Amino acid sequence: MKISKYLHSCLLFELDNYQLLFDPGRFSFAEGLVTPGMFKDVRSIVITHIHPDHFDVDILKSIVELSGATVITNTQVSKELDKTDIKYLILEEGTHKAGPFKLQAFPVKHELIMDNPLPQMTGFLINNKVLHPVDSMEDKLLNFKGIELLLMVTMAPFTNEPTIAAFADELKPKQIFPVHDGYAKDFFIVQRYAAYVKHFEKQGIKFHEVYKVGDGVILS
Repeated sequence: MKISKYLHSCLLFELDNYQLLFDPGRFSFAEGLVTPGMFKDVRSIVITHIHPDHFDVDILKSIVELSGATVITNTQVSKELDKTDIKYLILEEGTHKAGPFKLQAFPVKHELIMDNPLPQMTGFLINNKVLHPVDSMEDKLLNFKGIELLLMVTMAPFTNEPTIAAFADELKPKQIFPVHDGYAKDFFIVQRYAAYVKHFEKQGIKFHEVYKVGDGVILS
């Protein structure tokens, strides 16, 4: 399984010639470094919640028109899709097969945001190896202690590094794939990721310094 990052929380999963895309939101496409054409071969697209850094209806529509991909999302997002001709599948809890990918969906609580209502948000366990808690660090996620790979928020207005590190320390994944950094400059990301590497090395956890367009990891 190959997982590639296309800025912020836009992630491309590839396995057995099948492509699965998560959260092609506005932040990833803002500077033109990522374009809809990069995802013309995508077969399924997962939208985890309605926030614009994870979901942009015009970007999504462009990708779907190019690829013919199936959209998988929750009820709150679907109400926005109903205003378009984008077809979708509701997946909020339970298991769904997308090609070679087993998606185990479950509701998760978004971390608190100043002066904003919390969105409906769906987390995922992918092929029993990858935990995608999206923008959540709630206690129930600790049920996945020892998971192979954690997709981990690294910077956000709703949290801070000590809180993030403490959550991951308790979860004890074998590896960490950083996300949610699309609004930061490269020099800042490099500096902060070096700090994360130093911290997690002490815990015996591999932190992957992935931030450039298309960089990623391969899981066996």
